[in-house]
Amino acid sequence: MQIGVILGDVQGSVSPHDHLDGLLRQVEAAQRNGISHITMGQHFLYGDLRWLQPIPTLARVAAELDEHVTLATTVVQVPLYHPVMLAEDLATLDILTRGRLVVGAGAGYREDEFTALGVDFRQRFAMFEESLEIMRKMWTQDVVTHEGRFWSLTDGRTHIRPYQTPHPPIWIGAMKDHGVRRSARLGDGWPITPETRGPEMVRLLSLYEDERELVGRPQVRHPLRREIIPAATTEAAYERFETMAKQRLLAYANRQLATRSADELSREFREVARKETFIGTPDECVEQIAAMAAVVPIDPILVRAQWPDMSSDEVVAYLDDLGRDIVPAVADLTSVERVVRDPVEA
Repeated sequence: MQIGVILGDVQGSVSPHDHLDGLLRQVEAAQRNGISHITMGQHFLYGDLRWLQPIPTLARVAAELDEHVTLATTVVQVPLYHPVMLAEDLATLDILTRGRLVVGAGAGYREDEFTALGVDFRQRFAMFEESLEIMRKMWTQDVVTHEGRFWSLTDGRTHIRPYQTPHPPIWIGAMKDHGVRRSARLGDGWPITPETRGPEMVRLLSLYEDERELVGRPQVRHPLRREIIPAATTEAAYERFETMAKQRLLAYANRQLATRSADELSREFREVARKETFIGTPDECVEQIAAMAAVVPIDPILVRAQWPDMSSDEVVAYLDDLGRDIVPAVADLTSVERVVRDPVEA
């Protein structure tokens, strides 16, 4: 079982100089502690928080990359780009990483971002599928012709092929049944959100695997976005997570992320944490990871080391805890290859 880190946002009051220094410290600490994936999501016009754009940021991180580490976008908002531009940007990034890139792709969920960029939010899923079709052509064909609903291209001569053949693996984000089926048909893994709890995870992964069988594609393991919060005692672990994340999760719940309830987070934070994180002593965290891996095909687990109100020293200390107590303890752990379809509480 591999552990990855997702690079997140910081307070807008943090200077660009300190932001970059903190990000590079986090990357160094992650690699030193055996982290296998460094990933980054995407937002636009994020108000009082700063979220660096993933493709140029990961290109900078690629210069620091150890051979055992993979970079990933988790996820880039595909409908907000012209597919030719996005295909070339991602192919370039794959070259800069020497083929250690995973393309995490999604349709987006914040309508205000689409409005600001002049893209019809209602058409995002159809645009996503057509864009992905064009990008695959861009990555595999010398000359591309496409006549579609949203984009047209005639005899486009491609000039940037990915380092990987035929192209990087594609993780396709989804939150609901139809999206999970889309991910199964078009991608190479479904990035499971932290709000997806045990029985619902089993149900959605069952849909995924059924769709894969229907279209004749092999089964895969999936990246799981879930926090790992170790501490000396169980109580200390809950206190640590509350200090790290509670206020920011409440803020996210009010940013059009319908899968989270701000009221539930406010009233029952520890119960939410119990259901949506691996939390407790190191042994308890490893036991929880092993229990889930015995039921669902997951790998890697993607954690967030840095929350907006944390100092760089706190981020590094957290990664050092993972590297000492969690990464080696799960290194020989392998998840099931297919979901166990009996409902569980995980």
